Amino acid sequence: MYYCCHSHFSLRYGTLSPEALAEQATKLGADTLILADINNSSGIFSFIRACEKRGIHPIVGIDFRRGTDHCFTALAANETGFYHICKLLTEMSLNDQPAPRKAPLMEGTIIAYSKLPREGLSENEYLLINPLAPSPLRTDLHNIHPDQLLCWQQITFPDKRGFQLHRLLRCIDLNIVGSKLPDSARSDHRATPPDPEQEKEWNKRFDQLLKNTRKVLESCHFRLQTGSVNNRNSFTGSPAADRELLFKLCREGLKLRYSSADKRAKERLEKELQVIDRLGFSTYFLITWDIVRYARTSGFYHVGRGSGANSIAAYCLYITDVDPLELDLYFERFINPHRTSPPDFDIDFSWNERDQVTDYVFKRYGEEHTALLATYNTFG
Repeated sequence: MYYCCHSHFSLRYGTLSPEALAEQATKLGADTLILADINNSSGIFSFIRACEKRGIHPIVGIDFRRGTDHCFTALAANETGFYHICKLLTEMSLNDQPAPRKAPLMEGTIIAYSKLPREGLSENEYLLINPLAPSPLRTDLHNIHPDQLLCWQQITFPDKRGFQLHRLLRCIDLNIVGSKLPDSARSDHRATPPDPEQEKEWNKRFDQLLKNTRKVLESCHFRLQTGSVNNRNSFTGSPAADRELLFKLCREGLKLRYSSADKRAKERLEKELQVIDRLGFSTYFLITWDIVRYARTSGFYHVGRGSGANSIAAYCLYITDVDPLELDLYFERFINPHRTSPPDFDIDFSWNERDQVTDYVFKRYGEEHTALLATYNTFG
């Protein structure tokens, strides 16, 4: 049997982390695992890492729903498919639109419906057979080729205790007490890993469907690319020119921030610039300087805080307004050759101005190089 999972990134619905799902699949002896969270893609990176660590073939996608009403599940067959799936989710979020009932044409995707759409099925579209349904072998299959049928078991929680947690999450989402929670607003209580006897029965009963499902899933080969493949590599057009511009701006800023005879400030700045250049962060400093420059010319005030305030280069660029020499702040806390994580500037803008700054960043550097980060609040 194949398993299509919801992680706890199916917000106020799923209960398991992506890592826990991969661990559960290992116990089940699964060689393939699907993660399709509800209108969310945030767990995909850690899911792929966890599966690869355990020798499991990860397949990723998004479970598009309107509330708890399933529209379709879109799986990425390749990088192009993943792009289209995320693009659809982004458009829904930006335009505050619900998921479409019928999936748009998306190259490189596998689309699975739990209900047969009126328009029928396209070449890359399939109908799901739910082994938990009272009558899984449905009556609406007369116009569907057998190759367009898929079968997998949904996993949303690990056991009965997980089901109770799931019910609590649904009540929180709907702001109701447990006795008022309708069955339609929650998952089936059997959306757990099956016991060995049940799985053996399913494998025998749905043998042909599972063979077809394997064929479809084996066509999915998506690897999440990491590193600098999509990062902007320079501010001016070349790393060498970035270096020259950064050094020039910092040295000019030094004259404004300090006395021209301040030998200590000069030595500290030159030392920082050499480290910044050697570790390849000149472009990052220039992009941050550009964002702050835009804000200042627009009349927006900002506060540069965090470990970035330890840098005299940032002080000379007016990214921060804290003098690291006066306060005896060490640059190495912000950047040093032995730090494994890259540095980051914390720049605060007023709540009624930051949207304009964000809009500038997207337009200045292009959507293909820009992304927003989110922090998830948990019930921990």
